[in-house]
Amino acid sequence: MLEAISTDAAPAAVGPYSQAIQAGTLLFLSGQLGIDPASGRLVEGFAAQARQALANMAAILRAAGAGLEQVASVDVFVTNLEWFAEFNAVYAQFFGEHRPARAVVGVAALPLGALVEVRAVAVMDAGQGGPHA
Repeated sequence: MLEAISTDAAPAAVGPYSQAIQAGTLLFLSGQLGIDPASGRLVEGFAAQARQALANMAAILRAAGAGLEQVASVDVFVTNLEWFAEFNAVYAQFFGEHRPARAVVGVAALPLGALVEVRAVAVMDAGQGGPHA
């Protein structure tokens, strides 16, 4: 059974998709941009967008009753691979010693003119799942 996860603590989807889908013990998070959920607008600058995208991802994980420590895989899309080291610095602030599998891919463009997009897969414990905000 599939369950859609949504929260007002992260921006609404910019298209016809869910913020995340839980399928058994797997949680699939849709790509998150650096959109401030309060204003609905992209924040300014690459590092700020990276921080906001990761914060949005963390908010969706919380809505599902999970945390960053349960993330197994992260895919990152950037419009300039020269930001790789800068992204790593921001990413390390969120994940600390936890090291999910990860890919960083350079792309020509992202929705809304974003500079970075982050998506992830997390593994929930059997029976885990908190209130969906």
